[in-house]
Amino acid sequence: MTAPDQDGSRHDGGAGGRRGGGGREARSAERREAILQAAMELIAERGYRRTSLAAVAERAGLTQQGLLHHFPTKELLLVGVLEARDRWDLAWSVAASGAWRTDALAQIVDYNATRPGIVQTYTVLSADSVTEDHPARAFFEARFRAVRAAMAEILHAECGDTLPGGLTPQRAAPLMAAVMDGLQLQWLLDPEAVDMPAAFRDFLALLGRAEGRDAGAGSGGEPGVG
Repeated sequence: MTAPDQDGSRHDGGAGGRRGGGGREARSAERREAILQAAMELIAERGYRRTSLAAVAERAGLTQQGLLHHFPTKELLLVGVLEARDRWDLAWSVAASGAWRTDALAQIVDYNATRPGIVQTYTVLSADSVTEDHPARAFFEARFRAVRAAMAEILHAECGDTLPGGLTPQRAAPLMAAVMDGLQLQWLLDPEAVDMPAAFRDFLALLGRAEGRDAGAGSGGEPGVG
């Protein structure tokens, strides 16, 4: 027999289900991750506006009350999903490339080409966030500041104070961010005409990076370690 516990998850009854405070904390962290994964999947399938908290709770194996224990509002769940996406992508990229470099960015573009639903969700939500009352506006403002700073550091580490053409890393960083997001939009609208991974490597070549098209564009599936 199963019953919901204090935070709404379902488990088998009995003494075996009793754990100390550390166990509860670990289970709570696992359930948050399960909720975020379920929400990301459903948003990719249905879009944010057609994804209900009840559907997320069901897919995560929780009651709706249990989901609300972790994310009291849909807006907070949205921000949590966006933060988790960035966290998972960063962890994957560093694991695949051994560092946070321009070739790691290229591999993220490769990976994104295999998951159009997630890319579509990010693109729509980032565009929607320009409105004053959007629940993710603060997240995207902070995210783009962090992205520009990180890209400037990457470019400085690889190219020094000046890139080909005379741009500084600080001036090139917003261009790189704009290219990545702009390519995603064009690719979503016309995937047959826009080869997103190859086009991003073309941009890296313009910046004087050596990766180029032959570094793995169009390889299909998750990029390998390298």
